[in-house]
Amino acid sequence: MSDLYRTPLHALHLSLGARMVPFAGYDMPVQYALGVMKEHLHTRAAAGLFDVSHMGQVILRGPDVAAALETLIPQDVAGLGEGRQRYGFFTTPDGGIADDLMFANRGDHLFVVVNAACKDQDIAHMRAALEPRGIAVTPVTDRALIALQGPQAEAVLAGLNPSVRDMAFMDVATVTLLGAECWVSRSGYTGEDGYEISVPEAMAEPLAKALLADDRVEAIGLGARDSLRLEGGLCLYGHDIDTTTTPVEAALVWAMQKVRRAGGDRQGGFPGDGPILAQLAAGPARKRVGLRPEGRAPMREGTPLFDAESGGAQVGHITSGGFGPTVGAPVAMGYVATASAAADTLLFGEVRGKRLPVRVAALPFVPAGFKR
Repeated sequence: MSDLYRTPLHALHLSLGARMVPFAGYDMPVQYALGVMKEHLHTRAAAGLFDVSHMGQVILRGPDVAAALETLIPQDVAGLGEGRQRYGFFTTPDGGIADDLMFANRGDHLFVVVNAACKDQDIAHMRAALEPRGIAVTPVTDRALIALQGPQAEAVLAGLNPSVRDMAFMDVATVTLLGAECWVSRSGYTGEDGYEISVPEAMAEPLAKALLADDRVEAIGLGARDSLRLEGGLCLYGHDIDTTTTPVEAALVWAMQKVRRAGGDRQGGFPGDGPILAQLAAGPARKRVGLRPEGRAPMREGTPLFDAESGGAQVGHITSGGFGPTVGAPVAMGYVATASAAADTLLFGEVRGKRLPVRVAALPFVPAGFKR
């Protein structure tokens, strides 16, 4: 374990009795004494605190920085208002997804948050493409990142600074918490209302402890983070999306604003624009869908999907699967041939040599609780 990185909250996790596991090169808490099921349900009912300091925080600063970033992602950066944030993704020349990310307009710079497992390659990618355009790409190495998620998140965080009540979904602001300058967004990756908070490293543990002192807040590990985002129909990079999946196949077209699509004022101009725009026009051969196994047993990642209980053809596979504590039943996501992608289509997942029924379902499995 000595070769694993540690977040600024590592000692706190140990003091809370967390079970630690290697994740994206970091020693991270997968669960606490409460257990994954109760942590999941507590977040849905009240508020959960997550350490996401392993993610990459990056500042982009320079002339025409929005136009520069648009050469790497198919999102509308130039049209993003100050104090607002968007979901986006880096694309590859053949139309795949190199990573997904969040980017925020902070006035005189853009603030980007990328996945832990991809952050080194993402930073190198941005430097190679943006520095020749005069953009400074600066990784943030002196701040932690925590997420407070759940229907009570607003009430809890407002106890430290009432101004957070005024923030709507995807707003970003500089907020003073315990005397520290924090960069706060009203967002997260659980499907619930909540906030992500970039906090100076020295104040990370005091802030986390202050939030955990509230009876409405519990520490939540990676296990419940995964089941929450799965119920929310949210992709996990390296599983539901990767360089072999296009944004169109992944049902992420909603994240590509019209100005960047065919006929838009700034159509294309990003890696893979040819394949992606062509697929938008013609439709994909396969689609990411929700899946509801009909039994009690979860169907895990890699489970092949067939169009018949015996014989027939393989029409797809599962990319994420597990038990949905809020749903009270197994849930999954995966890719299936477009002809088999309509809601309520009956398919069969092959588990240990036996084909079991699974139905295509609408996403998300649990309605989002975002404050619009």
